[in-house]
Amino acid sequence: MIIIGCDYHPSFQQIAFVDTETGELQERRLQHREEAEKFYRELAAQGMKVRVGMEASGHARWLERLLSELQLELWMGDATEISARRVRKQKTDRQDAQLILQLLLEDRFPQIWVASWENRDLRQLLWHRHRMVQARTRIMNQLQAVALNEGLRSKKRLWREAGREQLEGFRLAPWASHRRRDLLELLDRMNPTIAKLTQAIDVEVEKCPAARRLKTHPGVGSLTALAFVLIIGKADRFQCGKQIASYLGLVPLEKSSGNLRRLGHITKQGNSLLRFLLVEAAQVTARSLPEWRSKYVHLTMRRGRKIAKVAMARKLAVRLYWMMRKEWDYEQLRKFGSHAGKPGTGDGVK
Repeated sequence: MIIIGCDYHPSFQQIAFVDTETGELQERRLQHREEAEKFYRELAAQGMKVRVGMEASGHARWLERLLSELQLELWMGDATEISARRVRKQKTDRQDAQLILQLLLEDRFPQIWVASWENRDLRQLLWHRHRMVQARTRIMNQLQAVALNEGLRSKKRLWREAGREQLEGFRLAPWASHRRRDLLELLDRMNPTIAKLTQAIDVEVEKCPAARRLKTHPGVGSLTALAFVLIIGKADRFQCGKQIASYLGLVPLEKSSGNLRRLGHITKQGNSLLRFLLVEAAQVTARSLPEWRSKYVHLTMRRGRKIAKVAMARKLAVRLYWMMRKEWDYEQLRKFGSHAGKPGTGDGVK
C-alpha cells in the first residue's frame, strides 16, 4: 500500500509518500494539473492500493474527482487539528507534507466527514440563489436611493406598479437616467431567475423527507430546511445539541484560565449561509409563536437585540437537530420534546 501526505496549493502540491511493503520514502513537487494527474494515473495503473491524506481545501475538487475516478482512497483532514499537532515552529511545504504522512502512518490523522457529490451540487443551488438575492437587494437599495433623492419615500410600495411608474417618471440628468434604466433592467432580469431557483429548491425539498419534516416548524421555509439537511448531513454525527451549536459557530468564543472566565463574540465557525438562514428563520419564529416572542423580548431587554437574535438562532438549530435525528415533525416535537430526558420515559412518553 502507498500512503501519501499531500500539502495542497492552488498551483502545485508537495507530497511525501511511502510504500508500506518496502518502506521506501519519497518526496515530490507536482505542478497542477498535468503533472499531478499523470502521477496519480500511473499509480492507479500499477494496481496498488493508494491512500491520500490532505487538509480540507475549497479549491481541490478537480483532484477529488480524479482520485474518485481512479478509485484511490482520499482522506480529508481538519486543518486546525493538523496545525495544532505541528511541533516545530519552522513551517515549510515539505514539513507540512511530512506531518500529514506521519499522522497517517501513526493512525492519528484527524479525518472529517465529506459530503457526497450530489449534496455539494445542491449546496451550489442554495449559494447561487443566496448570492442572487444579495445582488438584487443591492440593486433595490440603489433605486431606493434614487427615489429618496427625488423626495419619494415609498419603501416597499416602490416595487408596486404605481411606485415603479413614479420612479421611471422622474426627470434626471443624463447619466443618472442611464443608471436608473440599467438598474431597472437588471432588476427585471433577476426576478425571474430568482423565482426559478426558488422553484427548484421547492422541488428538491419535496424529494427530501427530512427537509419536509423540518419545514413543518414555524418560521422554517424550504431554503432553511434544505440547507440544514445538506450541511448537517448525518444527524448521528453529533451527540447533542451543544455540538450542533458549536459546529455552526453559534457558541461564544471562550478564553478562560483559573478562576477568570472570558466569553467573547460567537466563533462564527462552520457554514456562514446556514448561520445566516437560522438567524432569519428564528426572527420569523419569534413572530409566529408567543413563547418564542416572550423569550426573544426578555433576551433583548437583558442582553440587546443582536445577542437575542443569535440566542434564538441557536435554540432553533438545536430544535431542528432533534427533529432531524428523531425523524419528528413539529407536532411530534411539541408532544414529546418537553418530556425528553426524564427518567423512565424513554422517548418522552410513559
